[in-house]
Amino acid sequence: MENLYYLIIVTAIIIEYLLSSISSILDIKNITPIIPSDFKKAYDQEKYIRSQEYLKARTRFGLFSSTFSLGLILVVIHSDVFGMLDQYVRLQTENYLLQGLLFIGIIYFIQDIISLPFSIYSTFVIEEKFGFNKTTPNLFIIDKLKGYCIFIVLGSIIMTPLLYFFHTYSEIGWLIAWSILTVFMILVQPLFVHVIAPMFNKFTPLEAGGLRTEIEKYTSKVDFPLSRIDIMDGSKRSAHSNAYFTGFGKSRRIAIFDTLVEKHSTKEIVSVVAHEVGHYKLKHILQGTILGIIETGIMLFAFNLIMNDISLFHVFGVNKLSVHAGIVFFSMLYAPVSMLTSIVTTAISRKNEFEADKYSLETTNDSQALISMLIGLSANNLSHLTPHPMKVFLSYSHPPVIDRIKAVNQRL
Repeated sequence: MENLYYLIIVTAIIIEYLLSSISSILDIKNITPIIPSDFKKAYDQEKYIRSQEYLKARTRFGLFSSTFSLGLILVVIHSDVFGMLDQYVRLQTENYLLQGLLFIGIIYFIQDIISLPFSIYSTFVIEEKFGFNKTTPNLFIIDKLKGYCIFIVLGSIIMTPLLYFFHTYSEIGWLIAWSILTVFMILVQPLFVHVIAPMFNKFTPLEAGGLRTEIEKYTSKVDFPLSRIDIMDGSKRSAHSNAYFTGFGKSRRIAIFDTLVEKHSTKEIVSVVAHEVGHYKLKHILQGTILGIIETGIMLFAFNLIMNDISLFHVFGVNKLSVHAGIVFFSMLYAPVSMLTSIVTTAISRKNEFEADKYSLETTNDSQALISMLIGLSANNLSHLTPHPMKVFLSYSHPPVIDRIKAVNQRL
């Protein structure tokens, strides 16, 4: 079994790397020198070329970082790193819960430190070069420290009961763990709204005026009351634009990036709000949560079946069974399934985006606002207008904007 586990893990890692790299290369080659007709008003030739240079820069950097990650993972698998780490945490304490938290925590921080130069380069070189970065070095450091605090607190809250129940109740531990994670997946959104998001951004109630009036008029029309409409200071980190809904029931609220308000008309912003309302009304959020819960249950059940197979541990140079090491090793073994489920979930997501666009069109009856918003967002974000079908199939959570515009026009 040891050889089989090794073969599955290494093969999956290499196949995923090859698929990602090939699709990225094809994506660059799919660049066309002619500006698509729908975008000629939003793009001049200089801006269109700049969007292609942005794609090339991000793709080349992505290929380099993924190649580095592949080499690092293969080195780790073929060395005794995990074995030494497991021995180290066992020497620090005899408590299996503390051993688990220490083992997983060290891996997280090592991974983050290794990825830090890549994150710095992406933010302060690529994003800076193309005019998107607004993050200062000081803010970057503060965000990192806040992220570490959140990981330590939430990671401990989640992992401690998982380690305990898998260790204590070997037969039904996965069911208890599934229940805990299900509760967390349901509670994480209000936690994000009230605790996590305000740690990183300032949310200011949208002032009375034309935009607020139109948003409230629309949400009242479709029976979707909001408790708050906030402007988020997204511009302190990036020039990219976005908007999103959070909360449930009477606590629903919308956060609109200040960059979105600065660059788009009231009608265009209302079309975005309508699109997001569509996701709620069409049960896309509920659908995603249910699929996530089901996938988590399947993953935990599969982990329960092999968590006591010492052959899996031997692949990574570990000679003693433990829940904490098993979780890490199983995540690599599960990679082929994760790759397939990711393709399925992104396909569902693209379908949902088309449906939300349709809902926006039907409830606002303003195709021009929706189309101009899609074009404007693409132009402002220097989006790739002609992505390769393989790239879309493997990783796009949203359909290419050209396809979305075409779908809107077909419904007129």
